[in-house]
Amino acid sequence: MPGREDFQRIPELAINPLGDRIINAFFSEGDDQVNFRGFMRTLAHFRPVEDNEKNKDPNIEPLNSRNNKLLFAFRLYDLDRDDKISRDELLQVLRMMVGVNISDEQLGSIADRTIQEADTNGDLCISFNEFIKVLEKVDVEQKMSIRFLH
Repeated sequence: MPGREDFQRIPELAINPLGDRIINAFFSEGDDQVNFRGFMRTLAHFRPVEDNEKNKDPNIEPLNSRNNKLLFAFRLYDLDRDDKISRDELLQVLRMMVGVNISDEQLGSIADRTIQEADTNGDLCISFNEFIKVLEKVDVEQKMSIRFLH
């Protein structure tokens, strides 16, 4: 069974600023190895949405649905898993993404503006519903899809 180190050797994850967060999504809390089922469940989020037409069951929302893709992305930002993205969490992820290329003051300004635009209930955090609303015009289905077989 693959471990974290195996994932860290994948070049695309090694150079991705969110690589560690993506790798963590494959592992259950406290586990250092991923089983096949867990691996496939996480990978399923990245299947193109049109693949859902083949196995349509109206009672089951596929892991690669728009909603589940957004939930996967939301969890990359929700570092403490409290179902909201705080300013500090947003800052941490922004730092991962831009490194030292932007000053802390600029990052703080970006985080403040992002929360101001997304936060509709005034709690100074971004809930999953607010996250969905902000990304309603983004083609998440395309941006979070990887075609594995042609």
